Amino acid sequence: MLRARIFTAVIMLFVFLAALFYLPSIFWMVLLLALTATGIWEWSRLAKFSLTGSIAYLLFTVILTGELLFVLNDMVLADPHTMSFFWFYMASAAFWALFVPFFLTSKRRIKNPPALALAGWLLLLPTCLALYQLRAIDPFLLLGFMSAVWISDTAAYFSGRAWGKHKLAPGISPGKTWEGVAGALAAVFIYALIWNYSTEDESRIKLLIPLLVLLAGMGIIGDLFESLMKRHAGVKDSGNILPGHGGILDRIDALTSTLPIAILSLLLLQT
Repeated sequence: MLRARIFTAVIMLFVFLAALFYLPSIFWMVLLLALTATGIWEWSRLAKFSLTGSIAYLLFTVILTGELLFVLNDMVLADPHTMSFFWFYMASAAFWALFVPFFLTSKRRIKNPPALALAGWLLLLPTCLALYQLRAIDPFLLLGFMSAVWISDTAAYFSGRAWGKHKLAPGISPGKTWEGVAGALAAVFIYALIWNYSTEDESRIKLLIPLLVLLAGMGIIGDLFESLMKRHAGVKDSGNILPGHGGILDRIDALTSTLPIAILSLLLLQT
């Protein structure tokens, strides 16, 4: 299992980096649309929609996402820092900052199908748009933000295994500990310091260090949210498309709660 997990991770990283730096915009758009469609299909499984409902939800989401990506593409050609989708990112930030913490502490189930559908869109559509706009601004910037999430996840795992004693959320994800959280935040803080003092353009990203630490914290919330949804659905993984890793949502759970906030912060700081 570990060998399959490592092999899949290496392949995914290679494919992602190749796509990030070499794919033309139209094919990057197609890739994001495919990832969003797969994520939405997995979300419909977690939400326990009927087969007919899942198919209708998937088709509507694909059409909606495709239209939004085409509009965003036109906007970023004129100005990569366009504020056209500002309110999409604001909705995502409000979802993660207000609704999700309440949901995690209360452990309530979302039983209303329209509410579940809306949650799926808030989870995936702003993430898709953030991936497209951040790449249009600077692929290295997108990679930098994503690396912060990956470093946080890795540091949390190893520090939790080494020193973890106090459970973070035993009723949601028993393996996560407060020591893991501390390790994640410390690692991202060091990463942020290195990034901050190695960049030549100091004005490009203001408040980089607190932003990256914030993203690390939000990534943990995103991870917990998906874990709770899987627990409610009675499944171990969101899917089985990635050997050793589960589904797409299992791999991007932390990105869904961080990338929309990253682009929102960047747009606000650039104004």
